[in-house]
Amino acid sequence: MSSFTRFVETGRVAKCAVGKYKGRLVAIVNVIDQNRVLIDGPTSGVPRQQYAVNHLHLTKFRVRFPHTARTRLVRDALEKFDIRKKFEETRWYERSVAKAKRFSMNDFDRFKLRLARRERNAIVSAQYKKMKKVVVSNGMLFGKPRKGTKPLPSKREKKPEDAAKKKKKKVKAPKKEAGKKVAAKK
Repeated sequence: MSSFTRFVETGRVAKCAVGKYKGRLVAIVNVIDQNRVLIDGPTSGVPRQQYAVNHLHLTKFRVRFPHTARTRLVRDALEKFDIRKKFEETRWYERSVAKAKRFSMNDFDRFKLRLARRERNAIVSAQYKKMKKVVVSNGMLFGKPRKGTKPLPSKREKKPEDAAKKKKKKVKAPKKEAGKKVAAKK
């Protein structure tokens, strides 16, 4: 079984990567050849046109509509699938929003961000030093606890069910030896 799941196929939703319509969602309507596809994006304002495959970012979504469907059918399928809402729930969308926000920052915003990061890092460093001090003092820094200190809990805690199963193991009856003959009663 192939681990690859995003195929260039009719109905595959993609995001334009370059050009005038960069960042807009489109649907692949037809595969022209190995390098080009026919796309249509009626919900995002992209007209039907041929587009290079290497200028598209394929998403995990696929919409069902007939091969080389008209724009009206593509629009209905995309609206029924609610592609905009589903795409906004992905990590991809969140990262693109964050990237756009960083890109639109002015000088003062970058300054405020630098100060906020400095404060956050000071808090994290202080907490890390406290935790490291505790670990060094009880000797667990190198994996061996110092005598008199409380050991760390085991990685896998035993469940009460496991302990009960071990106690209920069946005791096997000893096997009769085949070489000895049993004396018959008279």
